[in-house]
Amino acid sequence: MSADKRLKELGYVLPPAPKAVGVYKPAMNVGNLCYTSGHVPLKGDGTMIKGCVGRDADEQEGYQAAKQVGLTLLATLQQHLGSLDRIKSVVKIFGMVACTEDFCGHPTVINGCSELMKEVFGDDSGVGTRSAVGMTSLPLGVMVEIEAVFELHED
Repeated sequence: MSADKRLKELGYVLPPAPKAVGVYKPAMNVGNLCYTSGHVPLKGDGTMIKGCVGRDADEQEGYQAAKQVGLTLLATLQQHLGSLDRIKSVVKIFGMVACTEDFCGHPTVINGCSELMKEVFGDDSGVGTRSAVGMTSLPLGVMVEIEAVFELHED
């Protein structure tokens, strides 16, 4: 099934694709790979999910923030590529979680994004390699930041 159709079927609404707020590109193709810059949990109204997991939020709230980052990534990809159907597979997800030093559930938090990608692109194409790490702070006070690499179908 088409990834664009699957996204609609699942009932997800993408936030507006964020614009670069510095000297970088939100997404860039190199050969048949599409690299995304770090994305944050941007909601449809333009606000961001902020805070620190383990202090301001629990693991489930972190998971939801990571899922929102996934939706933000998809918005950027859809704008950059013209269609999510150009994506062949998820190659790599690198997730950063703003958390207390004793928090150890980083993988569970980043599953919010990983499980979304699996839903949209399928059990095989939607699952790639992944890292999940904790940070003492992230830009703008956001709870989660994620960058990713996607393989594109040949033109």
